[in-house]
This record gives sequence, structure tokens and C-alpha cells, in this order.
Amino acid sequence: MSGHDAIHLRGLEFYAYHGALPEEQILGQKFIIDIDLFVDLSRSGSSDQVQDTIHYGEVYNVIKTCVMDDKHQLIEYLAEKIAQTVLAQFNCKSVRVEVHKPQAPVAGIFRDVSVEIWRPAGGTA
Repeated sequence: MSGHDAIHLRGLEFYAYHGALPEEQILGQKFIIDIDLFVDLSRSGSSDQVQDTIHYGEVYNVIKTCVMDDKHQLIEYLAEKIAQTVLAQFNCKSVRVEVHKPQAPVAGIFRDVSVEIWRPAGGTA
């Protein structure tokens, strides 16, 4: 089994209503999600069959539901929700999730605020 195989989804953009400030949950803002799914790709690399891999279109839909369906105060919570949902629905060894909040309410000039978490399958951090 290859130990470093991964599927990457980068720059998934959603307009949602997460934040600790009341106006963030009313006005909303853009969130950007990056995710890495660590999975053995040797079988799909040999078979050329979608059933032997993780369908990234389905992963996108799961992430979209996580981001769009509820409001949360913390992007840490959102990252954890995405990680646990993806791990529960797809056969991967671990995931890395980064949630970006480029319009975070910070008094200053910055490009981005983000949190990053890594979670293994089976729930042990």
C-alpha cells in the first residue's frame, strides 16, 4: 500500500453564515475550503475504475452540505464537522481540512485567516 497517496480538493468557495459576531450570521461571507483525503490509490491507478477510488464530486457535495446547512460560531467547529463527516462517508485513512475566512472581522490588513486540522479515520487524533 502506498503511504503518501492523496486526493486534493482546493479552493471550494461557499457563501455562508458562520461567525461569532451576530452580523456574521446575518450578512454572511465567503468561506474557502481545502481538503486532502489520504487514501491508497494503487487499485484505482491500475483499474481506471471510479468505483475503486473516492469520487471527488461526492466529496464536494458532502462539504457543501456541511458548510451551507447550518450556522456555526467557529471555523474550528466547521473544520471538525467536515473532517468527521468525510471520514464517516468515505474510505480514507485520514483527512486534512483547512477552512479559510478571507473576510474575517479583524481590524487590519490581511489576506486570509484559516484553521487547519488533521484527523485520522477511527476518531483518534
